[in-house]
Amino acid sequence: MAAPEVHHLFHSPIADHSFSADRELLAVARENNVELYSHTGNRFALKDELKGHEKVVTSVDIAPQTGKIVTCSQDRNAYVWEPSPTGWRPTLVLLRINRAATFVRWAPSERKFAVGSGARVIAVCYFEEENDWWVSKHLKKPIRSTITSIAWHPNSVLLAAGSTDAHARVFSGFIKGVDSRPEPSVWGERLPFNTVCGEFLNGSAGWVHGCAFSPSGDALAFAAHDSSVTVVYPSGPEQPPKAVVSVTTQLLPFMSLIWNGESEIIAAGYDCEAYRLRGDENGWQLVGSLENKSRPGLADRGEESALNMFKQLDLKGKAKNDTQLKTVHQNSINTIRSYEEDASGHVKRFSTSGVDGRVVIWNV
Repeated sequence: MAAPEVHHLFHSPIADHSFSADRELLAVARENNVELYSHTGNRFALKDELKGHEKVVTSVDIAPQTGKIVTCSQDRNAYVWEPSPTGWRPTLVLLRINRAATFVRWAPSERKFAVGSGARVIAVCYFEEENDWWVSKHLKKPIRSTITSIAWHPNSVLLAAGSTDAHARVFSGFIKGVDSRPEPSVWGERLPFNTVCGEFLNGSAGWVHGCAFSPSGDALAFAAHDSSVTVVYPSGPEQPPKAVVSVTTQLLPFMSLIWNGESEIIAAGYDCEAYRLRGDENGWQLVGSLENKSRPGLADRGEESALNMFKQLDLKGKAKNDTQLKTVHQNSINTIRSYEEDASGHVKRFSTSGVDGRVVIWNV
């Protein structure tokens, strides 16, 4: 496997990142701002900054077709940024929440997006032409705590949400006049707004950190704080699931995950590296890490001189500096995203970002 492409942007945590469809623009959530980097040669150079939020930006997403950028923040606001001759023009979104906005993602149709929050609601936002602004409808029941992650179904109507109340839920986010009626699926047929199509509890009552639908939309995976990944295969509307497969690992918890086809999941989190899981409704298992720990440059850098060794022992009480991790990321990974896919929907490359200020592009 080819070596990963590492971009160490700065020495601050990256809350979230997103690439444009042509992969020439990278948006990174850094403290109160979103930094935009352009691809020049084999590196990313700072091109612009989106300033407008008063508190920490928690999430960012670039719409693949339109190129619009949506951001949300602990200041309880979300903005949609559109390119204009004078730069990026922000439009405030009427979220109507009284706690921090925690997560945002565009629907595949790009006609709406969903914002998770600490107010125990998900704001499904859409553009109202007559008033020329973005408004929201709230998904409320039966959410009992902060929303940590959101994932859209390929039909742009259903969405999954992970929460700190240890549940992953599937809701209908159908907006009349915006969405066309979806085809019947294993999640349901008639889907008015706020229909709960599925509610799944983590076995250890751990926070759900990340969730994702499979490419077909017929399975849901979610990662929780008990270091498990659970895959749900629904059987039909108002029916118990065909299978619920939970993989408990001896690793630290995963924060984010993506599907690679229908039978593979790539997940990453507090262990600072990405792991591969494979399986189907009969069972899943952890295959292993995607990293090659014996990469060039990670091996010990030859024998050090005796003088230098004793100098290190005198200064630090040890001969070698063991603060460097053997992984590419030097701190936990917050976000994993698909970077490049083939025609069949399989991931060829994916990107990760984390607390160490790095964005890394991996080959599968």
